[in-house]
Amino acid sequence: MDQKIKNGGMGFVSTLTLIFIVLKLLGLIAWSWIWVFAPIWISFVLIVLAFGVILIGGRIKKGKW
Repeated sequence: MDQKIKNGGMGFVSTLTLIFIVLKLLGLIAWSWIWVFAPIWISFVLIVLAFGVILIGGRIKKGKW
């Protein structure tokens, strides 16, 4: 059982969020916490929008709209 598990490590969004958190906790940025966590929620919003566009596009293509 010689399985190799590859872990890509932290992604761009996670790294950016971690950097923003550290900068906020050290007092180097005076942003609101909502902007510190912006990379996470912006990514989520973009994924939801992309899913919505794909879903609506598929319904239009099938003639159900």
